[in-house]
Amino acid sequence: MTIPITAEDDTVQELTVEELRAKYGSGMTIESEENMLLSMGPQHPSTHGVLRLLVELDGETVVNLANDIGFLHTGVEKNMEAKTYTKALVMTDRLDYLAPMSNNMGYVLAVEKLLGVEAPPRAQVIRIILLEMARIGSHLVWLGTHALDLAAMSVFLYCFREREYILDVFEMVAGQRMMVSYFRPGGLWRDVPEDFVPAIRQFLDFFPAKIADYEALLKNNPIWLQRTKDIGAISGEDAISWGLTGASLRGSGVDWDIRKSHPYMGYETYDFEVPLETDGDVYARYHCRMREMWQSLRIIEQALARLKPGPINIDDRKIVPPPRAELGRSMEAVIHHFKLWTEGFSAPTGYVYQSIESPRGEFGCYLRGNGTPKPARVHFRTPSYVNLASLPVLAKGTFIADLVAIIGSIDIVLGEIDR
Repeated sequence: MTIPITAEDDTVQELTVEELRAKYGSGMTIESEENMLLSMGPQHPSTHGVLRLLVELDGETVVNLANDIGFLHTGVEKNMEAKTYTKALVMTDRLDYLAPMSNNMGYVLAVEKLLGVEAPPRAQVIRIILLEMARIGSHLVWLGTHALDLAAMSVFLYCFREREYILDVFEMVAGQRMMVSYFRPGGLWRDVPEDFVPAIRQFLDFFPAKIADYEALLKNNPIWLQRTKDIGAISGEDAISWGLTGASLRGSGVDWDIRKSHPYMGYETYDFEVPLETDGDVYARYHCRMREMWQSLRIIEQALARLKPGPINIDDRKIVPPPRAELGRSMEAVIHHFKLWTEGFSAPTGYVYQSIESPRGEFGCYLRGNGTPKPARVHFRTPSYVNLASLPVLAKGTFIADLVAIIGSIDIVLGEIDR
């Protein structure tokens, strides 16, 4: 038997079941030869990147689905193994390109664990402020694009307006809006400028009203409720079985947040709640992320109160380069600087795993050192990759139009799926 499949160029091809399984794996089963196989993507805007879906349809109902990924593969992990620990840092920005601060943090904490060092208190507080700002900024992109997928254009414009402010803060501290590489092993690239604290306080003043605006537009909107309620539901038990994390897991009622379960950077000393929903549908995942933004504001406010003067790097010239001011008067500082940026620092033999709570869920970094300045192995556990695997379960039995809402509710970033 042959199955009609619509290809990327809108032509219809006749493929046998054996050819389909050879192309998409033995897990791709065909329920009926009367069904249509539709190729959705990889250029379709609602797939949020270069994701291709092979969808089996009975009329407009999704019968089966297979993810086709790899269009954005860049070999990040293998390339990092050819660079020193510090030079490899810049590649983490390109994974989840909507929350590069989180990628930096997961990798840097793994390097620090391998080295057995810990950043000074001031550096840790600044890190937490910027991590929570990154979480809000990422959620704003998710909310705006998710709403746009479901025809709510005003929310998209409002979200990107507020995200611009967050990117301006990143540019203030790191010199870059997106590919920041600001967190470094042992501390930070440099201290924050004087305008940093006033800018964060201004954000805390105006942003709560903006969240209230988003909720006023969507929370009780009958069209929004119709497109998100009881769509793409998954139980807590199934969510655990599929390895979901982040709002995709907490939306099904499972209380799991790395900041609480395996705290890092002193998160255990901050007072905040982990938002939970129980329905496990598109609306539950939406509501979880909306409530998470409120909690991020709470954390930032507490961190600002703890921000005290002090060093922002450990006092170890074998790991952290000397201050720029010393280079003009100290030959020893010049030598340290030269050796760090040409040879790098050596990490001991051993392996570590460090996970953090990224905006999308558990972002983990496995790092193995062999006593040289370059890592022997780098591997990332990215939430988008794992969460996407559950899409066939979430989509089965829904309409093809609902598939757009379900993809948006998972909040994937193809950079950390393909890598």
